[in-house]
Amino acid sequence: MLPLKDILVVDLSQFLSAPSATLRLADLGARVIKVERPQTGDICRQLYVSNVMLNGESSVFRAINRNKESFQADLKSARDKEKVLKLIAKADVLVHNFRPGVIERLGLDYDTVKAINPSIVYGDISGYGSEGPWSAKPGQDLLLQSLSGLTWLSGNADKGPVPMGIAIVDILAGAHLAQGIIASLIKRFKTNQGSKVSVSMLEAILDFQFETITTYYHDGGEPIQRTANNNAHAYLGAPYGVYATKNGHLALAMGAIPVLGELLKCPALKNYPEPDTWFTQRDEIKHILAEHLQTATTEHWLSILEPADIWCADVLNWDSLFNHDGFKALNMIQQVKMGDGFKYKTTRCPIKIDGQYLTSTLGSPAIGEHTEEILKELNALDHEGKVENCYS
Repeated sequence: MLPLKDILVVDLSQFLSAPSATLRLADLGARVIKVERPQTGDICRQLYVSNVMLNGESSVFRAINRNKESFQADLKSARDKEKVLKLIAKADVLVHNFRPGVIERLGLDYDTVKAINPSIVYGDISGYGSEGPWSAKPGQDLLLQSLSGLTWLSGNADKGPVPMGIAIVDILAGAHLAQGIIASLIKRFKTNQGSKVSVSMLEAILDFQFETITTYYHDGGEPIQRTANNNAHAYLGAPYGVYATKNGHLALAMGAIPVLGELLKCPALKNYPEPDTWFTQRDEIKHILAEHLQTATTEHWLSILEPADIWCADVLNWDSLFNHDGFKALNMIQQVKMGDGFKYKTTRCPIKIDGQYLTSTLGSPAIGEHTEEILKELNALDHEGKVENCYS
């Protein structure tokens, strides 16, 4: 039995952040009903970072909304809103990521929902929180990366700010929301009391930087200094970085520089015996390493470093990763199927419980695909007032 079996989640969210949270709840066994506007549905169906379409809609939507049902409703329509409120009254969890003020105008704020369903766990994601001068700003991933200081941690010192190439803020915020919701469900089981769980994308990405922010506050507030070359962490000393080799690249994590000098047969590295110099002189150490590592192949260096228990790795692209036995052993890709029979491959939930991966063959829904079925269920509620989970 999946941990969240019989938990009903009403999902009013769009785009990536909150839908990623409800995806994880669905993978853990919850029944997630995605409420979408008529005709257009979640904006992410058509508008997002990729122009790759799967069965006529965005590949990102397909990835983030698998394992869910779709209920079509116009929240500005009194008739449709009444249906949604009836569904909310029976729900365990409600999730949204509207900008501050929008949910109040729709009449679905926490106080209103709590009056209808006192034990509900109400989760929301905002860009910057509900207060402060930034509260009305759009909560978009790149903008949050830029404002949070994150872009000054990657790339070499002369390259300017470098954003991460994935929607890291969205996914982190969603993960935090899922954690808060699950914790609040445990509280509800113990006390029968609901909770409001709020996560801002800004706080999520600041927490992501807890290590470097803590260091900054205890380093006299010195400006962040990335290395001139092969930077992989703004605060860690040499050899930490990614280096070109004769036929590819090699990642080196922490390690004693003189030991590396001995193993790699690079005498110049033996001139840095003191650990403090691995920080204060990291640019020149990395320069020496970078030139030396280009003289042989990645496989050659790995054959020397790995047996010596030096933390290192090949740097794979997706083609080489997906063909590697290490990746294949994980069975990380699953095939899912939509209601119309369309099949596509996507990642599975990374969690394993009692030795079992959490997989599901259910793809993303068409707009309003389950509306009639859900309305029939609402009209046929048993005396306990539960919407039964239709999944085995």
